Amino acid sequence: MRRAAILIFDDVEVLDFCGPFEVLASARVPGGEERAKRPRAFEVVTVAARADIVTCRGGLLVRPNHTFHDCPTPDLIVLPGGYGVERARRDPAVLRWIDLTVGVATLVTSVCTGAFLLAEAGLLNGRPATTHWVEIPALRAQFPEIDVRDDYRVVDIGKIITSAGVSAGLDMALHVISRLHGRDAARETARSIEYRYEPVPTLVL
Repeated sequence: MRRAAILIFDDVEVLDFCGPFEVLASARVPGGEERAKRPRAFEVVTVAARADIVTCRGGLLVRPNHTFHDCPTPDLIVLPGGYGVERARRDPAVLRWIDLTVGVATLVTSVCTGAFLLAEAGLLNGRPATTHWVEIPALRAQFPEIDVRDDYRVVDIGKIITSAGVSAGLDMALHVISRLHGRDAARETARSIEYRYEPVPTLVL
């Protein structure tokens, strides 16, 4: 079972982190047995700088599973967006955790303006990436060294996967499942949460 750690912070966009959480937590390891008897493909946890309750966009209150200090080593990290990204990208503790985790994780993903966290950490320089359509001009202006794409919903450059805004996190998470466990596993997961699984514009390098 792979471990997925999803960063949360005040003013995080709810679907940005809850969408991938639901998809990854619903995935099962492929096999011949009926779905309910197969083990989960991911252990999914939330992580924050502190153990305090996080106030998400819209007022949803969430207590993180872990802090940066006690979070088990993840195989996959998800960096969501939201209005709180502006503060998070200037928080040395957040950038330090991203830097340390990137070195050990197999996959590093972002949803929406979570791409700004990757950009701030210097992980997208000279590479294609995407974000919420509203923020495409800002990402281009602030990080001209990034090849910001507005024609793809998911951009997979190997270890790093960025996705467009909000609901695109669902497609990104299904893309991760397809990449790690096959398209049938992704299709099965989508069906389990009654989400329409269909190809979205995806750049894979």
